[in-house]
Amino acid sequence: MSDSAASEVVIDIRRITKSFGDVVVLSDISLHVNRGEVVCIVGPSGSGKSTLLRCVNHLETIDSGEIFVMGDYVGYERKGDTLIKLSEAATSGRRRRLGMVFQQFNLFPHKTVLENVIEAPMIVNGVSRTAATKHALELLNKVGLAFKQDAYPSELSGGQQQRVAIARALAMEPDVMLFDEPTSALDPELVGEVLSVMTDLARGGMTMIVVTHEMQFAREVADRVMIMDKSKIIEEGTPEEVFEHPKNARAREFLARVLDSSPAAAQPAR
Repeated sequence: MSDSAASEVVIDIRRITKSFGDVVVLSDISLHVNRGEVVCIVGPSGSGKSTLLRCVNHLETIDSGEIFVMGDYVGYERKGDTLIKLSEAATSGRRRRLGMVFQQFNLFPHKTVLENVIEAPMIVNGVSRTAATKHALELLNKVGLAFKQDAYPSELSGGQQQRVAIARALAMEPDVMLFDEPTSALDPELVGEVLSVMTDLARGGMTMIVVTHEMQFAREVADRVMIMDKSKIIEEGTPEEVFEHPKNARAREFLARVLDSSPAAAQPAR
C-alpha cells in the first residue's frame, strides 16, 4: 500500500454502540480503514464481529456513534446537529460503494451464474446487458469460473457458489469489500479456493474488511488484525504484533486456543 493510499480513510467508525434489547453487542467501537488496506477481524462467536460489519453496510442501525464511508453517512445525512434518515433509494445509492459477501451464498437459484452476476449492474446501475455481460465474464474469469457461466447454483460446489458471490459483489465496482465469515459454510477442502480469490483481491489493492476464523489468512494477508471479545476490540495491530506479541490476556487466551486447535494456522503457508 502506497503512502498516498494509506492517507485516505475510506471507512471511519467512531465510538459506535449497538444493542439488541438488553444485550450489548457493540460497545464504544472505533475503527478506520485506509484505501488499499486489508483489515481482518477475529474473535470468539458472539463477540460482535458480524454485527459490526452489518452496521458498516447499514444492514443494522447503530444506537450511537458515527460511521462514514468515503466521507458520507450510509443511511443518514446531517442537517445542523440532527441526523436525518435517508430514503431507501438514497441509502442504496451510498451502499453501492460497499460490496458484501455473506456466510451463505444467497445466489438466485433460478438464474445461471452469468445471470446472477449481471442482475444488479443492469437493474441498479442501469448498465446495458452487453456491457454487464462483458464485465461479468471478466470477473468470472478472475475467480476461475468463466467455464461455469451457464450453470445454475445447484450444479456448483459450495466453494464455486461463494466465488460467484464474490464476482457478483465485484460487479457493482465497490470501493470496499466486506466479507462476513465467507468460508464458514464450506467443507474444509473447499476453503482454499475462496481464500485464494480473496488473497488475489487483496494483492490487487482492494480495500477489505474480513471477519474470519481463518487465522493463517489473517496472518499472511492482513495489514491489520483486530480481536473482538464481548462487544469490544481487545487487541489491534499488525499480524506480527497480534499473533506474536498480544498484550491483552484474553487475546492471548483466545489465540492460544484457536492456534493450538489448528496447527496449520500457526504457520504461514509455504
